[in-house]
Amino acid sequence: MTQNAKMKTIWFFVGLLMVLIGGIITLTGVYLYFNPQVTHTALAETHPNLWWGGIMIIFGIIMLLIKDNGEEA
Repeated sequence: MTQNAKMKTIWFFVGLLMVLIGGIITLTGVYLYFNPQVTHTALAETHPNLWWGGIMIIFGIIMLLIKDNGEEA
């Protein structure tokens, strides 16, 4: 490997997965918000898919933006 090539840290891929999965959960929450289900579970009116999907997206973006300041060994 050349000196100019940099490897991505594991946190980059964790952030990417969190953004992807959070986006899927958020899209599911948006669908369920506009097309409510006939059967209701406890606290379904709080729309946890929207909350947790948004939290996962925010966490994923933070992980994508964090720069690795460590030196290579």
